[in-house]
Amino acid sequence: MTYLLISLPFLLLAVVLGVVRRNQAPRQLAVTAIVAAVLLVLTAVFDNLMIWAGLVAYGDAQRLGPQIGLVPIEDFFYPLFVALIVPAFWPGRKQDRK
Repeated sequence: MTYLLISLPFLLLAVVLGVVRRNQAPRQLAVTAIVAAVLLVLTAVFDNLMIWAGLVAYGDAQRLGPQIGLVPIEDFFYPLFVALIVPAFWPGRKQDRK
């Protein structure tokens, strides 16, 4: 099984829940985008360091191939999932909930 097949169902679930529960104001969407960008940058930095230090290794047969530095592209699905799923379940302000 590839890392893509493991990650894709979770990412699709996050996107679907984000769309279904889309009761977010435009400002909240902007905040979600900023948080996603920060998480992706942090993932790029720290995953590169962990792979370089030999703490983590990825099998070539399970990867798609493209990578950013030493990090396989599939590894960026996890922070993207978190950035999408948390706002889907985060309660809005009281005046937003009706």
